[in-house]
This record gives sequence, structure tokens and C-alpha cells, in this order.
Amino acid sequence: MIEIKNAYEKKGRINGFESQLRAVDEIIKNVTERGDEALFAYAKQFDKTDINKHNIRVSDNEINDAYNSVAPELLKTLINCKTNILKYHERQVKNDDFDGKTGWKFVPVRRAGLYVPGGLAAYPSSVLMCALPAVAAGVGDISIATPNVKNPLILAAAKICGINKIYKIGGAHAVAALAYGTESVERVDVIAGPGNIYVTLAKKRVFGDVGIDMLAGPSEITILADETSKARYLIADLISQAEHGPLGASILVTTSRELAESVKVGLFEAAEAAERKDIILESLGANCQIISVKSIKKAVAVINEIAPEHLEICASNAYEISKEIYNAGAIFLGQNTPVAVGDYYAGPSHVLPTNGNARFSSVLSVDTFLKRTSLIGYNKEELSAGAEDIIKMAETEGFDAHADSVKIRLK
Repeated sequence: MIEIKNAYEKKGRINGFESQLRAVDEIIKNVTERGDEALFAYAKQFDKTDINKHNIRVSDNEINDAYNSVAPELLKTLINCKTNILKYHERQVKNDDFDGKTGWKFVPVRRAGLYVPGGLAAYPSSVLMCALPAVAAGVGDISIATPNVKNPLILAAAKICGINKIYKIGGAHAVAALAYGTESVERVDVIAGPGNIYVTLAKKRVFGDVGIDMLAGPSEITILADETSKARYLIADLISQAEHGPLGASILVTTSRELAESVKVGLFEAAEAAERKDIILESLGANCQIISVKSIKKAVAVINEIAPEHLEICASNAYEISKEIYNAGAIFLGQNTPVAVGDYYAGPSHVLPTNGNARFSSVLSVDTFLKRTSLIGYNKEELSAGAEDIIKMAETEGFDAHADSVKIRLK
């Protein structure tokens, strides 16, 4: 395996967030102990908003006004995306099963809290990608926390999903409020949705008291390409993920040395001409790799080790190759399926495991909001048939009372 160094000095990835974790712990402690008082103070400090118990929620009039202010063609786009996403997740809903003795049932959580990031941009796609799996799962009470309520696209997307419980809060204090509740924010059962490092660390801290979807980090792409790939497509796709931010990773694994060299040369020129040039150059400089391997088999081994968030297979027999991939958040098949298709339109959620977590974690889906409950129902004859084994196991483990609870039913 030969690694071709990218056009920029490789700086490595940032690790260690001790100071941020200390800040998050303090925020969670204060919100848990002081409720609304702390929540409103943090909203003023971090979100730069003056909220109170009367205006912490976005009103129906504010939602309707935002919806009506969005251009009709953009509303149509949001609705088209919503249709695909909801249809895809409705296919995931599982059936209950009971054979008279054993089985299971699926129950949605009662309340889900969705975090929609703010920052410098609006992400209505995050509303759709988090909310619609919960809708398909049958969650009855869905709320959104976002610091970006002034952007009409966020509120319009929420309305399209049928959600009107929207809190004007962001950051770690929003996560704490959703996890533990305050006088104005109702406690939820699951928190889902991406956010910055403070949001992610807060989700990590509250997990166990509340469910979470995952701990998502900076966006990543890995591309597997063979000699049939077009360098300009690969360059465009590597840059598309680099524009997310300086911590993102863009990796190409290819069986074609010639293709690797072409991408290496063209990547610099394309980045220089991009709209978000500075961010892209910083990201590529820190976390871009071009790796040349001798075979698809070796490429697959490298990718399974990386466990990427997004994997594009730009090669012949892409679907057959995907069968050998067991570590990836989402796989994009063929030359005409860039990550952007999945980010917005195709249907699967774009909230995916990052930083190698695809080794053990799954995409946000209907399963995020469903609980599987076991069903066990024995009649007397069935209990008698299994009684000897049950009693022996209980007594072997020293639980005589367990054994007696069976014995008493045999008399």
C-alpha cells in the first residue's frame, strides 16, 4: 500500500476536550439544579437571546409566518425531500410477533427531543432527517431545540414535519433541559441530532438518564475508486465534504495510481477556486489522504479499518463490493451517487456515525425511537415441560426463591 501525500502539510486531528467537558459539566449541573433560571441565563450568554417562560417556545403565528415567507419553489423542494425521507423510514417500521409463548412488540418512545444546530447557517435538512424517522416510528410528542429560530427555513421544515413544539435554545444547556426538564421544558426520552462539540459532549454526559442517537463528530468522506472513475467527480466529492469545516476528513482509496496522481494535482486547483476556499484548504491540509492500493480487496480492507461516515464506491460492480464492507455509516453506490444525494433527498437520514464509530454504531433511523419489548406467556403445561431446567438453572446460580416460584405452580 502506497500513501500519496496530499498537496498540503498533514497536521493531524484535534483530540482532547478537557476544558469543554468541564464547561459542559458545569452547565448541566446548573440547569439540573436551577432549571429555568440557569437555562435563560445561558441562552442570554451563549445564544444572545432574551427568553423567559412566556416566549421560550416559538408561537404558532411565528411558525406560520415563517412558512409563508419561504419562496414557493423552495417549499416545494422541502416537501419533495420530506416525501422521500418519510417513505423510506416508513419501510423500516417493524411488526410485532407473538406465537402464543414468546414474541416481541415494538413501542415508540413517548417523547423525543431533536437538536437542530444553528451557527452561521441554517440546516432545514437536519430538521427533516431527524424528525421524519421519529414521525415514522410513531412518537407522539416531538420537540425541537434550536438557537436558529430566526431563520424561516427551520420553522418551515418543522411545520412540514407536523412539529410545533420548538424551543428557542441551543448548546449544552438545551441538551440538559431536554434530558432533565425545567419548569418550561418537558423532559424527553431520547435526544437526537447533530451539534457542535459542546452539544456532543453534553449528549455523552446525559446518556443513561436519557437515550441518544449517537455522538456525531465532524463530517467525513472516503471514496473507493478504480480506473473507471472520473477524477473530476472524485475531486468534487472530496471538496464537498471538506467545506463542512476544518476538522472534516476527505480520503480517497484507489486501485489506479494514475487516477491518484490526477486527483492529487487537480484537488489543489479546484480547492483554490471554491466558494468556501479557506475552510476547504484548511480541512484538506489537516485531514486529506490519497491512498493507492493494488486491488479492490486491499481497498476494502483499508475502508473497513477506517469505518467512514460516508463511503462512495465509484467502481465497477459497486453493489457487489458493498457486500464486503461491514464498517460504514452510509454507502453511495456508483459514479452518479454523490453524498449530496443522501444529504438531502434520497431518503436515509444523513445523521451518521463518525470518527470510526461505524464499527459499532448505526445511522439515525426509526430504530432510534423504537423500543423492543419481549413477550413471554406460558400456560401450565408449557411451564411444567420446562420446569426441571428452569429450577436446575436457578438453584445452580443460588437463587432458591426463583426456583420456588416455579415449584409452587406445579403443585
